[in-house]
Formats: sequence, C-alpha cells, structure tokens
Amino acid sequence: MSAVARELNHRTLPGDEFIPSPGKTVTHAITIHAPPQMIWPWLLQMGAGRAGWYSYDIIDNGGVPSAHRIVQELQQVEIGDIIPAVPESKDAFIVREIQVNKALVLVVPIKQAEEDPDTIRRMKGPLRVSWALVLQPLDHGRSRLISRGRISKQWLSPSQPASAKRQIFIERVYNLMAIMPWFLLIPMALAGHYFMEHRMLRGIKSRVEAGPTRYST
Repeated sequence: MSAVARELNHRTLPGDEFIPSPGKTVTHAITIHAPPQMIWPWLLQMGAGRAGWYSYDIIDNGGVPSAHRIVQELQQVEIGDIIPAVPESKDAFIVREIQVNKALVLVVPIKQAEEDPDTIRRMKGPLRVSWALVLQPLDHGRSRLISRGRISKQWLSPSQPASAKRQIFIERVYNLMAIMPWFLLIPMALAGHYFMEHRMLRGIKSRVEAGPTRYST
C-alpha cells in the first residue's frame, strides 16, 4: 500500500463517528477535474429507481441505465430520506448527514422499515454500515471524491422479527454470507465492493467531466 493510500485510510472523515469501532473500514478515492459544487448534484440524485448508482446497472439498478444528466426533481434530499439500494426497495440507505458540497453520509440501520417505519429513530440506533461520500477541493479547480465505508461487526446480524416478505436476490445473498466463516466472508465482500465502487467512482468522474452541469425533468 502506498503512503498516500495509508494516509487516506487513517484520515478521519465525516460519518466515522456513527460506527466508532467498525469490523472493517474501506476507503477509495478518485480525482475529478471539476470543483465540488459541480460534483455534488450527481451525489444527491443517486439511488436505485432514482438516477442509479453510475455502476453496473444490470446488477444494482434493475438494468435501467444510470442518468447522464442532473435531474432537478431528485435534488431535494433531506436527513431521514431513504435512498434505495435496489429497485422497488423502500429500505436500505438512510440519509444521516448532509454537508452541502462537502459530504453526504448514508447509513443502514440494523432494524428494517417493517420493524420501525421511523427513519430518524432507526438511523440513531445500531447500524450495519455507514457510507460517506466526501468532496475535498484541490488546486486548479479539481476535487478528490472520497468514498468511506465502515462496516459494523453486526453487519449480517438478523433483524427481529424476521421479515415475512419475499426476499430479493441480494437479501438471499446476504443470508448466505451470514453463515460463512469471517475469513471467507470478508475477502468475498471486499472484492464485490471494489468491483462495484470502482465502476461508480469512474462513472461519476466521466459524467462530471463530460461538460457543464445539465438539468432535466
């Protein structure tokens, strides 16, 4: 690991406090030739069934292509809002912190929406994951987009009561992973995470650098 990568991994970022003793922390970053305010709208509209994740759409957006424009109606995001991880989901990521043009922090609570529909209450309880997207301004009008995921040691602990709904594919995968030994689980999970997030970061970069921010409705 390079000195730059080590420094990035050990840097304190927004959202770290929500899982103070994680089982694993994963940090990736990319340099984008644009200031933070040009990147920020692309982060706000992310989500399955929204603008997509700018990654492999067949996997995480139901095959619907991620947006190549800023969608104005998706720019109003507030703390407590749900950002669906997969299409037609009414759960998963909850917006925990917003620092305009600086940081967007999402969390996944242990409790699911069917156990407690109050997102504010759930996101202040035990968490599975925190995910921070942080924008660091650089010289010459560039920015560093940093993605920091912190995984709780309770990441795959079952929710109570057990869900009666028909589980989607990724939920069945998580159930399978939950019974795997930790030494097998972590390498597999990290490989999948890198595969998707690398594509997402490059997807954001290519969209931002393609030209001026464009809006559609």
